[in-house]
Amino acid sequence: MDWFAFQTGATAFVIAFAAAGVFTVAFKLIYQWITPYHERTLIRDGNPAAAIALGGALIGYVLPLASALSHTVSLMEFAAWATLAGVIQILAFVVVSKLAFKNLATRIEAGEIAAAIYLASISICVGLLNAACMTT
Repeated sequence: MDWFAFQTGATAFVIAFAAAGVFTVAFKLIYQWITPYHERTLIRDGNPAAAIALGGALIGYVLPLASALSHTVSLMEFAAWATLAGVIQILAFVVVSKLAFKNLATRIEAGEIAAAIYLASISICVGLLNAACMTT
């Protein structure tokens, strides 16, 4: 085993993993700030709908991050794609909650699983499409 090559690769891994982690936490905080309900409180109170909806948004965001990590050559390029992925994911929430499903927030606050699964599914679909578009 070439120790220098491993060190170089391991350093790149740690930097990429840390950057992805920072972007994921930032996305989560911004997403929770944008939503009209308080996921943290709802989840702590045992609301599964809030957990499903937030989990779907996180998966939908991390899918394009994984694609960006695989297809970019610099940290700045990754940061640009990560930012775009977050904007698209938040826009998807706004479109779904304001235009397509106007009482979505109320239903998630009430713990309605069907509404949460719908929102999570949209988030994951948007994330998959976003990730696929990054490969071109």
